[in-house]
Amino acid sequence: MKRLALLLLAIFALNSCSPSDDGPEFHYEVLPVESYTLPASFDMNQNYEIKVKYKKPSNCHYYQGIYYEKDGQTRTIGVQTSVLEADNCAPLDEEPVEVSFQFLCTPGNDHYTFKFYKGEDAEGNNVFEEVTVPVTY
Repeated sequence: MKRLALLLLAIFALNSCSPSDDGPEFHYEVLPVESYTLPASFDMNQNYEIKVKYKKPSNCHYYQGIYYEKDGQTRTIGVQTSVLEADNCAPLDEEPVEVSFQFLCTPGNDHYTFKFYKGEDAEGNNVFEEVTVPVTY
């Protein structure tokens, strides 16, 4: 009898946790960096605030953080947003929004290359603006 009760309880619990289509739908989108602020050089073991500006294309775009990809001495940067999939989204033409992130210059690198995402070209290829910043010891 206890096993039957546990089995029924498990069935009801799993059924109550089924996903619902009632919630809002969204997807993620990386937005281009309009402008950025970098120092002329980095000092070893120092922490730096790197500022980037981006434009919100619509009132359905919500800032989620910095897209940050690390590959050796190269850092790829974009602005991560979630986009609400709704019929009432309105385009925005506002001033760029400034956000920032912390960057720690670690030992073993003589420079860092930052690739700032600038959008896509006519063929749909990602376009980046690259900046190399030397490290001083």
